[in-house]
Amino acid sequence: MELERSVELVDNNKRSEMDSSKVKYWPEDNNNNNINKNKIQRRRRRRRRSVFLPKFGCFKSNDHPPTTMLEKPDVDGISEMESAFNIARDGAPTHLVITVNGIIGSAQNWRFAAKQFVKNYPQDVIVHCSECNSSLLTFDGVDVMGNRLAEEVISVIKRHSDLRKISFIGHSLGGLVARYAIAKLYRKELTRDVCQQDGESRVDGPGDQCLEEKLKGKIAGLEPVNFITSATPHLGSRGHKQVPAFCGFYTLEKAAFQASWCLGRTGKHLFLADTDNGKPPLLLQMVNDSEDLPFMSALQSFKRRVAYANARFDHLVGWSTSSLRRRNELPKRQHLARNDKYPHIVNVEAATQEEASPEAEVNGYQSDDIEEMMIRGLTKVSWERVDVSFSGSKQKYLAHSTIQASKNLLYQF
Repeated sequence: MELERSVELVDNNKRSEMDSSKVKYWPEDNNNNNINKNKIQRRRRRRRRSVFLPKFGCFKSNDHPPTTMLEKPDVDGISEMESAFNIARDGAPTHLVITVNGIIGSAQNWRFAAKQFVKNYPQDVIVHCSECNSSLLTFDGVDVMGNRLAEEVISVIKRHSDLRKISFIGHSLGGLVARYAIAKLYRKELTRDVCQQDGESRVDGPGDQCLEEKLKGKIAGLEPVNFITSATPHLGSRGHKQVPAFCGFYTLEKAAFQASWCLGRTGKHLFLADTDNGKPPLLLQMVNDSEDLPFMSALQSFKRRVAYANARFDHLVGWSTSSLRRRNELPKRQHLARNDKYPHIVNVEAATQEEASPEAEVNGYQSDDIEEMMIRGLTKVSWERVDVSFSGSKQKYLAHSTIQASKNLLYQF
């Protein structure tokens, strides 16, 4: 991120020098001269401001990176990012990376990161920025969004017959949506379109005696590799201090819980207010396998699970819920130290999991126990934790968005 800012400063200086060289060719008319000078000055001021102002949505990379990236839209308007190197040699990347946006987000939010992945792994990956859950569609609920994402992933896999591996990266709410989607895709096999003469796909039937063994530990028939979340409220937003913007005031937290319907079904899911028909909240259901959806088996199938969390300045998602820790387990701030290679990374914990404990009983739950039950359930599998701080950066007050497009996500990929 800092490197790109330096490059942009150099480019701006070069353009300023070119603009200055053009002054000597202006007409001698004083009025035109003053008007042109004013335009140049305003343009320079805008360029200087653009260097320091935070960039939203589509974070831009260098105009001419060493590896050329191509976007290939399909008939539905969905696009994948792939290296032109592979296109030129008729190459076939085997690793599919699915990126999932957060609430009121879109695929555009992931364009910068997608370019960086393809730039760093030009021969290996196809990056698909999910488009099925954008804008107001993110209010439909974690389950509805998860179903849509699962269908979208299947459609992508059908178009690429050489895929062998799959990874997911979810930002904020997108991490919860991805967790739901992988449960839908777990042990699900499909025949690629390229192998079908009639253009239709089929699910292998029970007549295949080796089917169970073949699908064991697979996500949509592919080998699961990385499951990465950044600033994701794994424990929901209901708990005390889980939304830092409320400053720990119980009155504000209670008011937010009562007004969670403003964010549609998604708000109810996040604030654990979806207790219709006597069922436990969806996020609590997602910490165990159910008869229909093997949430934890799907999560456990990935080789690595990494939780990126903002240690400071994230006003929407607390450090505890995004890093899957109890508040008394959070590292002391005075012990945080910056990484030499990635200065915004201040703490890295190797993969750990809690000792096996009885599964959380979700039917007889009490509201005070929900957070603890979710932590116990989710930490039955190992997680690597990466704590991030944008302290000292002008983008620190937008940490929740900044962490999504940061190069930190390439760390350990």
